Amino acid sequence: METLWSLLRRCSPGSVVTALSVMRLLGMMSAAHTVVPLGLLHMRRLQRWFSRLRIDPVAGQLSGWEWITLDGKGYGNGLKDDLGRNLFGQHIASDVILNAMTGFMNNDNPKKSLVLSFHGRSGTGKSLASQLIVKNIFKKGMDSRFVHFFDSILNFPHASQNETYKSQLQHWIRGNVTNCAHSMFIFDEMDKMHPGIIDGIKPFMDYNYKLDGVSYQKAIFIFLGNGGGEIIRESTLVSWKAGKKREELKLEDVETALSSFAFDYYGESNVVDFFIPFLPLERQHIVQCIMVEMVAMGLQPDHNKACEMADKIVVYIPDDERRISVSGCKRVASRVRHFMQ
Repeated sequence: METLWSLLRRCSPGSVVTALSVMRLLGMMSAAHTVVPLGLLHMRRLQRWFSRLRIDPVAGQLSGWEWITLDGKGYGNGLKDDLGRNLFGQHIASDVILNAMTGFMNNDNPKKSLVLSFHGRSGTGKSLASQLIVKNIFKKGMDSRFVHFFDSILNFPHASQNETYKSQLQHWIRGNVTNCAHSMFIFDEMDKMHPGIIDGIKPFMDYNYKLDGVSYQKAIFIFLGNGGGEIIRESTLVSWKAGKKREELKLEDVETALSSFAFDYYGESNVVDFFIPFLPLERQHIVQCIMVEMVAMGLQPDHNKACEMADKIVVYIPDDERRISVSGCKRVASRVRHFMQ
């Protein structure tokens, strides 16, 4: 509240304030409306007026939203390269993400906001994939003020406060989308989110032209969760035992089971555009993760050393085949550092 009142005091008659301060103030006023009676409906005209100015919040100049980095040849080229270089063993997720994001970002008039639901066990690359998406839209990546990250366990811990969380989240989304149509909202641990909260934000993700005068058609919602991980792992093992190559596993091989499982989280609503499976990682992918970590540590990547470490620091299943990593690349970074000491 101190920050909010500090911003309000700057906006006295005759004073000069930066575009960035106005954006911060509008967002905070919307988010705080459930606590302080700020007159949310009376803010609409101010929000729309400021949005129409299309001012760069950093340079303070008319810019056409230049802080959003869109490739001159169309969105997707940079993302394709980043997914190929960094997201190991996820051919299904990479293809679906690239197609979904390219189609959405190159559409000047999407029918609804884009909603992606990432499923898979820890360490398979869900968080990394969301970060790569963000990196290829916003110049400041995850530090951008237009990217909003929520951890369901940390941000919505008490079931008894569901109505409060829901109301605050609705105002937060409304205020930030008013300021930037391409705002992105990422929800981690979505399988641990209380059902009432997600019900409260479904209208923003559905086929609604406008809600209270605000359009959400260009907003992006990404949900990350471990739910469905067992289904995905079982499908991968069945495919492998049937003699199929990993790359032959297709989205439709797991999508039906995955979407049925996801019903527990999203209900009958069709707000999710893509249910995206993240396959369990194999030894070869762990080796790739270790090689990347070696480079990050300033070391010369050594494939033989990486193979040795992949056998020592990671647990695989089934026991007799050692085919799939139990924890993916989740703990690779810390264990590589320990191993190299």
